[in-house]
Amino acid sequence: MTVQAQEEQILVVPESVIAEIGTFAGFESDVDRYLEAILRSDQLSFQPRSQMETDPGFKQLIPYVLLEWTDEDGTTRLFSYTRGGGGGEDRLHAKRSVGIGGHISREDAAGGADPYSTGMRRELAEEVRLESPYRESCDGLIYDPSNDVGKVHLGVVHRFVLDRPAVTSNESELAEGGFVSVDELRNEFDRLETWSQLAITALY
Repeated sequence: MTVQAQEEQILVVPESVIAEIGTFAGFESDVDRYLEAILRSDQLSFQPRSQMETDPGFKQLIPYVLLEWTDEDGTTRLFSYTRGGGGGEDRLHAKRSVGIGGHISREDAAGGADPYSTGMRRELAEEVRLESPYRESCDGLIYDPSNDVGKVHLGVVHRFVLDRPAVTSNESELAEGGFVSVDELRNEFDRLETWSQLAITALY
């Protein structure tokens, strides 16, 4: 009983809600059609994370924030890092990512707050120190049913366009963090995690 009470409760939406709007795979740019309906749904709920990781009947909502900066030469760059970090041979297997984010927890709804927006900003603050003004947009959704992990997650792609490249990693899990040109990222495409590949292909 005690263990259950302490387990993280995360925000999920039944797959049936998405199916009613229209099933998709890959990148979906029609944010208004999907995200508003999902966030307004009375079937949104917080469920135990361990159960949700193996139940494709629910999708875990994951904000996925891209930090974009264009240098004085006009080159567009994205904040990129190696997921998992660490040293030794593990780094050879670690995937590069351009997205920052994570699960929305029940705590993000405390005090009547909007859990989605609160959770997105909490995750961002936990993972990086962002010290630049920015313009924010929500540009798409990602669903990758090609593997067991992808089947239970629904990514929501947000883009923060920064005035200057003032971003540093807060966590060792975000190793080798820095701004990399989109062309360089394309050249290392096979090193990128699937969500990053989908986002870069759709937006750049």
